[in-house]
Amino acid sequence: MKSAAWLAVAGMAQALSLAWPWGGTSLPGLQIVAMALMCHQLMQLGRPQSVFKQAWWFATVWLTATFWWLFISLHTYGGMPAALAALSVSLLAGALAIYYAIAAWLVVSLRHHPSTNLLLKAKTAAAFASAWTLAEMGRALIFTGFPWGAVGYAHVDGLLSLLSPWLGVYGVGWLAAFGAMGAAMAWQSLKQDPNKHPLKWVFVGLTVLWVQVPPPLTSAPDEPQVPVMQVHLLQGNIPQSEKFQANTGIAQALSWYRQELTKVHSGLAIAPETALPLLPQHLPAGYWQGLREHFSNGTSAALIGVPWVETGPAGLPLYSNSIIGWQPGQAQDYRYDKDHLVPFGEFVPPMFRWFTAWLDMPMSDFKAGGQHPATFDWQGNRIAPHICYEDLFGEELAQGFIDPLRAPTVLVNISNIAWFGDSIAIDQHLNIARMRSLEFQRPMVRATNTGMTAVIDHRGQVTAQLPRHHTGVLSTTVQGRNTAPTFFAQWAARWGLWPLISICALIVGWFGWHCRKSTLAGA
Repeated sequence: MKSAAWLAVAGMAQALSLAWPWGGTSLPGLQIVAMALMCHQLMQLGRPQSVFKQAWWFATVWLTATFWWLFISLHTYGGMPAALAALSVSLLAGALAIYYAIAAWLVVSLRHHPSTNLLLKAKTAAAFASAWTLAEMGRALIFTGFPWGAVGYAHVDGLLSLLSPWLGVYGVGWLAAFGAMGAAMAWQSLKQDPNKHPLKWVFVGLTVLWVQVPPPLTSAPDEPQVPVMQVHLLQGNIPQSEKFQANTGIAQALSWYRQELTKVHSGLAIAPETALPLLPQHLPAGYWQGLREHFSNGTSAALIGVPWVETGPAGLPLYSNSIIGWQPGQAQDYRYDKDHLVPFGEFVPPMFRWFTAWLDMPMSDFKAGGQHPATFDWQGNRIAPHICYEDLFGEELAQGFIDPLRAPTVLVNISNIAWFGDSIAIDQHLNIARMRSLEFQRPMVRATNTGMTAVIDHRGQVTAQLPRHHTGVLSTTVQGRNTAPTFFAQWAARWGLWPLISICALIVGWFGWHCRKSTLAGA
């Protein structure tokens, strides 16, 4: 019982490390301590079955505390009864926690003897980090993936973030897991030695300090330099409960966005996901054509989130969550369709249409966009847009860097996080976007319905932002980057996560072989 309580505390601490509720910053030191506490508790257990249960409990608490805000979308806006919504979130967290329970069980079941020297401890820590990272990538890839809350995001403000352009978020997570297990084993050694027992608190302080230190904000100059681009980021702040209501949210959105978009006469205007909540053919007469003419015949450009429809096979309509782009002299509208869709929120899995029909979620059955589109080129910048949840998948955004000569100079994300109210999801999503900027060494511009609308530079630092749940326009500039693709962008563009999956699998396999060999030798 005591162990379960400690693991619950550690799980909640790891969730808090992703984005501190009072300020939104990540806390890498807290993440290391939380995971080290979990590792310390697991090493006290003798049976692999107990390890599986305890690791599952830790991960379930951590994940529930990380994305508890799904309850808001299911209950407040989806109409699901509160008890069932809470159960749904808990079941999702519990199902995803199985990945981590298997990882911990695997390492402990292979480890037939305690680590008694530094080399053996390093091997155990590497095996644990590899198994943990395989679990992280498993939940990112299987069943369309839900990687929200991967531990690497807790290090966007810490020293390990320096390795993001090389290893990506999962490589950073590997280092964090390695450090946590190493810290747990070192703590155990200090605890068992009466002469060194007081040193354990010094050790904890040093462990937290070295990962918590912010990295130096230095970077190499751009070669060649790209022009500074003026941007106008629109945040309509339409309440989610009214967003698709004809006489309230729809009328408010159409009026406010047309007013603000037509005020833009220079630079790039960006409106958030489904800023215009109607299909273009359902907009008031002259509305769509008026906006198009303003940008096609003017001196500014626009990227606007809007639902789209086209005729599919047998004349059936195919809907997509899209971005439409306009600029002067453009022969054809630019269009980007969201490719990585959210199950239940944006597409209906087989045999689950009854579930989405029960929930009150308009526009919940889109088609995927397919092949990676061309960039939207404006004022000397190559702009790569994506929509909301897609910025969790760095390995997919890396596809835009396959051709270095056409690689994006600026990333653009449009989102509608209003589904999750005024919750920590807003800060977590901002930190996820910051990690993408670090991985690719490119600035990211974000336009959202309720927050965070912001500009992030190539070092992952927020340079400008609007207050959350505020109606307004953020007019500022962004400096694009045309440097060579990062090492992470190069390998992820070609092979996705498979290089990291292969390395981690080899380490775990080698660890198992080594432990079995040692056991047979000692028999």
